[in-house]
Amino acid sequence: MTSSYLKTTILLAGMTGLFVGLGFLIGGQSGMVIAFLLALGMNAFAYWNSGDMVLRMYDAQEVDARSAPEYYGMVERLAQRAGLPMPRVYVIHSDQPNAFATGRDPEHAAVAATTGLLNMLSPEEVAGVMAHELAHVKNRDTLIMTITATIAGAISMLANFAMFFGGSSSNNQDGENQGGGGLGLVGGILLSILAPMAAMVVQMAISRTREYEADRIGAEICGRPLWLADALERIHVGAAQIPNYQAENRPATAHLFIANPLHGRSFASLFSTHPDMGDRVSRLRAMAGREHRPSSGGGWGGASNQAARGASPWGARPSGDGPSRKGPWG
Repeated sequence: MTSSYLKTTILLAGMTGLFVGLGFLIGGQSGMVIAFLLALGMNAFAYWNSGDMVLRMYDAQEVDARSAPEYYGMVERLAQRAGLPMPRVYVIHSDQPNAFATGRDPEHAAVAATTGLLNMLSPEEVAGVMAHELAHVKNRDTLIMTITATIAGAISMLANFAMFFGGSSSNNQDGENQGGGGLGLVGGILLSILAPMAAMVVQMAISRTREYEADRIGAEICGRPLWLADALERIHVGAAQIPNYQAENRPATAHLFIANPLHGRSFASLFSTHPDMGDRVSRLRAMAGREHRPSSGGGWGGASNQAARGASPWGARPSGDGPSRKGPWG
């Protein structure tokens, strides 16, 4: 945990330094100060407003124990196991199976799942996914990634300024140069390309670090690493086949989701902020203490599956040999 947060802190510091340095190249010392103040202002705004903004972007619908008893009750039990306050619970009307968490701290957190995820996955798999999202809340990753996305967007904005306006020399009263010695047209174009790419690489590294940690802690919260492992495999297949048009139009929010919602046609997918799904699944299966073996019963209902996973801590399973009921949200 300490090593993970140290790496995140170093990467965030590097991204902030890139932002301030870009301001210096464009406008000298005054540009650096302005860029730093702008970064502070944007981070403050993101801290207080980002959660609700993201939920509005995706037209998320809040649900409660009356409108979605099984889904809401599942999140409530998981929050209790994690020692967290009850977050707000949302549904996003999208066929792509996916989910995310947002909010500035555990007291103001929200979790959201798509209708595609709730309808496609079994209750156990949904529990694994929501435990992963609550792990992000517990680790305050939602705030970290919001700040990261804000600074990355600001770097892109400054890079565009550099392309159109270039750098400028600034002299003090004694005629001494204070930096920003003129980027010129070529320098401005190069900076407009390289700076956002560098910011995206750092953002990608931060997101990958936090995803691995959320997988580990999420598996501990739900008590069954295999629930999350199986869920990730199914989400990976579903997300590749089913587009999420809202995310395609807002690629800067892609890092919030448990799996990359973008398709290959999006340029942003070249800089995926998610770790390799196979590696994530392998880590979870290793955590479960056994090798993956294909189930003979199909789905969650087979006898071999039931024995491998053990009894569910979420209540009695339906009687009979059939799979668990899908869509645990209504």
